[in-house]
Amino acid sequence: MTREEKSQVIQDLTAQLADTSTIYLADISGLDAVTTSNLRRACFKANVTLAVVKNTLLEKAMEVSDKDFGELPEVLKGNTSMMIAEAANAPAKVIKEFRKKSDKPLLKGAYVEEAVYVGDDQLDALVNIKSREELIGDIITLLQSPAKNVVSALQSGGSKLSGILKTLSEK
Repeated sequence: MTREEKSQVIQDLTAQLADTSTIYLADISGLDAVTTSNLRRACFKANVTLAVVKNTLLEKAMEVSDKDFGELPEVLKGNTSMMIAEAANAPAKVIKEFRKKSDKPLLKGAYVEEAVYVGDDQLDALVNIKSREELIGDIITLLQSPAKNVVSALQSGGSKLSGILKTLSEK
């Protein structure tokens, strides 16, 4: 690879790092062709981009990036694959589900919404991260619950003014 080609790859990686807030680094070495194909298929279904990267080039892209990747450059040893997704927990779910059938991929580290996770032991914590849509749904449910209780209580209190006042005073 020429110096210009390396420079272009670093620029492309830097652009990818800037455009996403969810980056997982995993070790998929040792997987045969069929298993790798199955992993790629699982990633595609979960809307996760999987790409094998060269450690030195990714490390240089992280150095140039505006983001603080903390300890992530230190895990760039051996074979590294980069998983990128919009949903913060999607790559973790793919890894966890895939590991029911295989011992790989191993999680090296992750950068999720400015937080850095290092090590395979962080997989369960990453799976439990809620996506933005899930959080919004939970908040809406919590906000709607009291309003629904008041409306149903008003309806059960009868249509008389005294029943409505009694129900409101109880709430």
